Amino acid sequence: MMIRKCDIAVIGSGPGGLAAAIAAKKNGAKQVLLIERDREPGGILLQCIHNGFGVEIFKKDLPGPAYAQHFINEAQEVGVNFLLDTMILEITKDKRIFASNKTEGMLEIQAKAVILAMGCRERTRAQVRLPGARPAGVYTAGTAQRWVNVEGFMPGKKIVILGSGDIGMIMARRLTFEGAKVERVLEIMPYLSGLMRNYVQCLQDFDIPLQMQHTVKRIIGNERVEAIETVAVDNRWQEVPGSEEVIPCDTLLLSVGLVPENELSRQVGIHLDPLTAGPFVDNYFQTETKGFFAAGNVVHVYDLVDWVTGAGLRAGESAALYTNNKLQMNNKKIAIQHGQNVHHVIPQFLDIDSLSAREEQLQMRVTKPLEQPVKVQVTDGKEVIASKALPYARPGEMVTISLKDKHIDLLKKAEQLVVQIAEREE
Repeated sequence: MMIRKCDIAVIGSGPGGLAAAIAAKKNGAKQVLLIERDREPGGILLQCIHNGFGVEIFKKDLPGPAYAQHFINEAQEVGVNFLLDTMILEITKDKRIFASNKTEGMLEIQAKAVILAMGCRERTRAQVRLPGARPAGVYTAGTAQRWVNVEGFMPGKKIVILGSGDIGMIMARRLTFEGAKVERVLEIMPYLSGLMRNYVQCLQDFDIPLQMQHTVKRIIGNERVEAIETVAVDNRWQEVPGSEEVIPCDTLLLSVGLVPENELSRQVGIHLDPLTAGPFVDNYFQTETKGFFAAGNVVHVYDLVDWVTGAGLRAGESAALYTNNKLQMNNKKIAIQHGQNVHHVIPQFLDIDSLSAREEQLQMRVTKPLEQPVKVQVTDGKEVIASKALPYARPGEMVTISLKDKHIDLLKKAEQLVVQIAEREE
């Protein structure tokens, strides 16, 4: 078995991986190898033919494949090496990667640094424990998206969607375009789990009903889905007796959340945050395992692809500096904790020395909708270091706040940082 050597191995060629590979090359890494299990680069973007990509980076409203192609072209231009249709079997702490493909058989790759950019996966029926029979016609929304947009197949004609995630709402519109009837979108929570713009553009604009605090009580059918029995739930997710309704349909799509894809991270022994299911990272997107970086939805699930690309660019730059022994790391990193109304914050650790060169963004998700003016605050537990006013904060939309060089003196005194979001008075 021949051993390949490279400066940086990037695992996954979605938006995070492509950006990381490009940034690594541009910042001095000589040999950058981008490893992808699919036959072509681009990741999930290739099946996302709807618009909405690139608004932050390009100030354009692009479809997913066009957004991906821009970075594929740039990666090729700067000299990134692609290893496609290749499945990684094992990664070790000393950055040895064992993989296989049809043309070369077993491969061993020795890297100086590894960037994890495997993205995320959908939660399945088994993970949300839906009761009822096991007929054909139950799919994740992403599976249906690939069938319709790439393979040219329709999952069904009369459809119920469980979950108000972005993929589910987008597929409600897409299936309507293709002539299917979307009977209902159900959401167990009392609020939307996806972006408000997708609710307006995909459900409201096409008169597709959304029922909050409703879920699937039973799947009816033997060989094929024949109907879905729904039920209302209270604030403790307990079924409301007498609220059951049977909706005839032939397909149930699940849009019940995404989970960072971290089997390889676990194999290496990288420490994962139980709140995000992704690695703990610092502001260089380096994990707690030296020489391993992570970026994109493998760290936490983003709302916009532009933020995934931004994380990839930072991880690629950091990995290149690391391989050239130029990554200046402070021995003291400040831990960042989530406070009032905040579910989690990325990154989880901050090296404040970087603030002399650039501002650092903290990104977070809120625990519940706050539909009134709010204030985002970064404190050391007592003193406010940075704050930002917003008109509202919603679980489906990430919140960001920046730390700058003017905050360094206060940060030097801090043992840890707490990020919180509170209602503010007008």
